Amino acid sequence: MTEPRSRRRMSGSERREQLIHISRTLFAEKGFDGTSIEEIAATAQVSKPVVYEHFGGKEGVYAVVVDREMQKLLGMITEALAASHSLIKLERAALALLRYIEESSEGFRILVRDSHAASGTGTFASLISEIASQVEDVMADEFVSRGYDPKLAPMYSQMLVGMVALTGQWWLDVRKPGREEVASHLVNLAWNGLTGLNPNPALTSTSRGHVPEVKQPPRVSGPVPNSSEKEQRELDKAREKELKEAEKFRQRELKESEKARVRELKERERQLKEAEKERERLLKEAEKAREREEKLRQREARLAERAARLEQVDHPE
Repeated sequence: MTEPRSRRRMSGSERREQLIHISRTLFAEKGFDGTSIEEIAATAQVSKPVVYEHFGGKEGVYAVVVDREMQKLLGMITEALAASHSLIKLERAALALLRYIEESSEGFRILVRDSHAASGTGTFASLISEIASQVEDVMADEFVSRGYDPKLAPMYSQMLVGMVALTGQWWLDVRKPGREEVASHLVNLAWNGLTGLNPNPALTSTSRGHVPEVKQPPRVSGPVPNSSEKEQRELDKAREKELKEAEKFRQRELKESEKARVRELKERERQLKEAEKERERLLKEAEKAREREEKLRQREARLAERAARLEQVDHPE
């Protein structure tokens, strides 16, 4: 008879995961200094030596929790930065951070609230620096294409990542507006700058995961309240420029999509040719094997016939 599930003894790995989960919640709520090893053990309904056995102490379990959260967030950001276009990279990176905050609020609180020595390099500042180093390459490529000095990319990457990270800290508690709306405004400021802000920003359809009808903000024909005619003309020019850039980006995306489709077709054709060659090779080998087998069979038949004749000579009737 099996033991009831509630009373089943945990394996070592199960106990370790339980302690990590409990510690993660306590560190998020009370911080490193506010959490004791006694509280972790009591919540897990084990003795303190069990915690020491698995992690060596509070510092050990804290380091594991921080490392897991850092790797999870870095993985999401790295995946976002794999997009082809710089604008898409920026959108998806902002969405990745906000998604992590939404789905792993406890983990994010741990990363931003504590810079304890037990975390080693796992502080929020080191995390930001690591993400910024990845963004630096994106910034450098964008600077070169626009004629800016790529040596400034490290500084700008710190500015950009710092802005997004601080916005994430603010959004952690307020949670308004929604994730996509916050990301669209972040990208609006980072991509367009203060002088070219879009009054109605929205993420590209690629980042939203579907392709809805693109609705451009209505063009303002009359003067903007509290603005001069010159400012209105500059605003119109900025919007017109943004529309042109959006159209260029759309055309570029279409071309890239077509190129990708052609590459895919060529790759499939190559794979089919290789498969056909392999099939022909196997058929030829099988035919050769049959020929060898037939020759062996004929040889055996001749040998048997000779043996029969010799038998008749040696033992005539």
